[in-house]
Amino acid sequence: QVQLEESGGGPVQAGDSLSLSCGASIRAFSAARVAWFRQPPGKEREFVAAILWTPDSAQYAAPVKDRFTISRNKTNNAVDLQMNNLTPEDTATYYCAMTWRPTIEQTASHYNIWGQGTQVTVSR
Repeated sequence: QVQLEESGGGPVQAGDSLSLSCGASIRAFSAARVAWFRQPPGKEREFVAAILWTPDSAQYAAPVKDRFTISRNKTNNAVDLQMNNLTPEDTATYYCAMTWRPTIEQTASHYNIWGQGTQVTVSR
């Protein structure tokens, strides 16, 4: 049973940066397709970013494009999400998810393994 674990969340102020990391319990994680989603308070879960294997394969949601960067961390067997210039609208529980399907998609149903989430709170 593959397990994903997110880390790096916490309270920050608007304009700050934060880096999240998604680690996995298997080495083959480097071959999986991985995405980050988030769920703001009282709202539906929404797509943030996804990656195949290389940076040029990454996809981003419009609200985070040019502020967030998803990347593979081979040293730590993880997928990181670097978040810059955070705003209160970025406040949410952030989840990483993976699939063995050959593509990345922006819908949650495409991914079948999920972490427990990490909370990011951005204050003004």
